[in-house]
Amino acid sequence: MDIFNVKKMKQNLALFDELDTSVKLIKLGFGELQNLDESNSFYFLPFQLLCQGFERLMKSYLCLGYYEKNKDFPQLAFIKGQGHDLEKLLKTILTEYFQTNDRPVLKDDKTFLESDTELAELLSILSDFGKLARYHNFDLITGGDSKNISPQERWSKFEEKIIKANPPMFEKLLSNDTKIEVYGAISRHIIIVFEKFVSALGRQFTFDTLGAKGKQLSVQMFDFSMLYPKNFGNTDYRKNTTRYKLQPRKVHKRTLIDYLQRRFNANFKSKTIHKNDFDGEWPFLVDKVIIERRYGHWCVVTIEGKDYALNGSAKGRYNLEDAYDAGMAKIGVPVSDFIQIALELR
Repeated sequence: MDIFNVKKMKQNLALFDELDTSVKLIKLGFGELQNLDESNSFYFLPFQLLCQGFERLMKSYLCLGYYEKNKDFPQLAFIKGQGHDLEKLLKTILTEYFQTNDRPVLKDDKTFLESDTELAELLSILSDFGKLARYHNFDLITGGDSKNISPQERWSKFEEKIIKANPPMFEKLLSNDTKIEVYGAISRHIIIVFEKFVSALGRQFTFDTLGAKGKQLSVQMFDFSMLYPKNFGNTDYRKNTTRYKLQPRKVHKRTLIDYLQRRFNANFKSKTIHKNDFDGEWPFLVDKVIIERRYGHWCVVTIEGKDYALNGSAKGRYNLEDAYDAGMAKIGVPVSDFIQIALELR
């Protein structure tokens, strides 16, 4: 094998590895966004993961786009010259390399990437984090002339806009039973924007717009390139995170006593609900659940023979995981309607 071929092989393997790294960072970043709640406000981690993941993905894209045009990879100076500005990277992609090939889905992708104001704002926040804000606190500590705003402050303002656009969220924040839904709804809203972004780039690999080499590497982007509107916001990325893996599981498999209580105890009221009969967005990962109210206020949902807490009081009383923590409900899709149905059972 001549030296030229060895060099090409190493370049291809390095690009494969870079894409693999970027996708893993992005998925972990999404998972850490889903981990954010009242007890976990460590925004730095998802910022760092997503900032790195998006930058690596777009620079890998630029390498492929450059190769398709010039039949060779760019020099290091080309990549370094792109800097850490995610908005600039995306603009370069759209201007120089993004192709639609007259395909409607790719045209829609380009329209979204060019014109979605929420995507632009979120990328701007992450760009500032990548360029300056990682050292915001050190600027303050050392008496530097720091004029940049903390990315967490900007992110919080973005979250506030989501809440203001959905007035019922205010009421849910006041209840221990439903506040978890607000955190989930916010992370779901943001992740949907980012999923649209990454899937739009991913489809450039699978639709041959990045040439044969891009097609060869499309396996790395497969999970995202196959995301379409019906799938957005439905993936539980937490399962890849250390926080979720280390969390003790408290799933209760139903016993004979449980079934006898449900059938004969007058203080237990239950109802079977099928997905096809429910008027609204179905939150659970199965098509049938049984909801149960115990002694007037403890609400439980049974999924495939296991009990999960529906409301906070049941979670504490029976030491049960709720359906979100157990990964049996879509994060950001409310279960409060089922709590209300359970409370009204007669």
